[in-house]
Amino acid sequence: MRTKNSPLDDTRLTALIDCYRGGLLEDVVPFWLRHGLDGEHGGIMTCLDADGTVIDTDKGLWQQGRFGWLMGTLHHSVEAREDWYRAAESCIGFIRKHGFADDGQMYFQVTRAGKPLRKRRYVFSESFASIAMANWARMSGSGEAAEEAIRLFEQFVDYNFTAGKIAPKVDPEARPSQGIGPNMILINTCHVLRDTIGYEKAEHYIGQAIESIERYFVKPELKVVMETVGPQGEIIDHLDGRLLNPGHAIEAAWFILHEAHYRGNDPYLRELGCTMLDWMWERGWDQEYGGIQYFRDLKGLPTHEYWHDMKFWWPQNECIIATLLAYALTGDAKYAEWHTLAHNWAHEHFPDKEHGEWYGYLHRDGRLSTPLKGNMWKGPFHLPRMQWYCWKLCEGMEQAGEGTPPAPVMF
Repeated sequence: MRTKNSPLDDTRLTALIDCYRGGLLEDVVPFWLRHGLDGEHGGIMTCLDADGTVIDTDKGLWQQGRFGWLMGTLHHSVEAREDWYRAAESCIGFIRKHGFADDGQMYFQVTRAGKPLRKRRYVFSESFASIAMANWARMSGSGEAAEEAIRLFEQFVDYNFTAGKIAPKVDPEARPSQGIGPNMILINTCHVLRDTIGYEKAEHYIGQAIESIERYFVKPELKVVMETVGPQGEIIDHLDGRLLNPGHAIEAAWFILHEAHYRGNDPYLRELGCTMLDWMWERGWDQEYGGIQYFRDLKGLPTHEYWHDMKFWWPQNECIIATLLAYALTGDAKYAEWHTLAHNWAHEHFPDKEHGEWYGYLHRDGRLSTPLKGNMWKGPFHLPRMQWYCWKLCEGMEQAGEGTPPAPVMF
């Protein structure tokens, strides 16, 4: 909701649209189509050096689903391009052929040809495969894909929210706990399922997840969003329990702000999302060097994670979305200023001006830690999602004009 003399005036909005659209369509997506797609076995390889050279051929199932989602989203919202359709089809085919163990649970990592290497204790491959299948259903008109998307999502829910389905990280008799991750991923997965295939239970699940985040993880007395708490939201006063992940909490904040936007700028959800953003910006933003730091301790004590003060690419991406969305919904100049800080710092330090795309891992002061462009964790998701979402949001702000909230971005 821009106001007169807005810090994001039409000139700035035009520049941001050009930056996000150009970065997405002329840099990031071509980089991954050129270097990552596997024409022999299907799917995408994400372990790439700075120039796109493949440095490991193993494939992550997270990334197959994520890239399938991205290609389907661009095909629907930008242009029905044949290469995007085929890339999505390739990822979907690889997931269907190689993604599942005999027990129905998905793998986390397989070989290039699809032989299983490992699962992980938690179950997230299913959520990313679900959003890929939902987009594929919209692209191809496949009712089977829509059914797969729902089945995978409901499997994700079953494993993550049924006691005993997943082996606990620590002995629950000694220290029971729960993490914010499943709730926040559930929200965004439902956003996609609602917009792509009209999943009827989406808002029910979204409401439950937001209620759980607010009840257990949002701590007004401490002005913090916790990453891990006890079964009833108790603070676990140990190294793992005190560990804060500002980027993760800010990502959860914009998921809630997106839902507020979808519901007509719902004031309660808007306030909740903005409060979460406010607290975790204060906890995470590096006042000395700029950028969002990876981990902080609840009490300001030393953390046990050695990369705690590094600058990873994805928390910056989530912060850029969250601050822009908060400004679009509130018109508060503070969020425009924060967005400018986050946008400028990230774009000054992460892009590879020679080979394209972004580096993923920087030291606290912005120096490069490793030149790789991808691995099992970094692939074509957080960055292009940020570019796509912010491009569409800025266009909506430009079209709405001053004093009027833009139309919601639709997945």
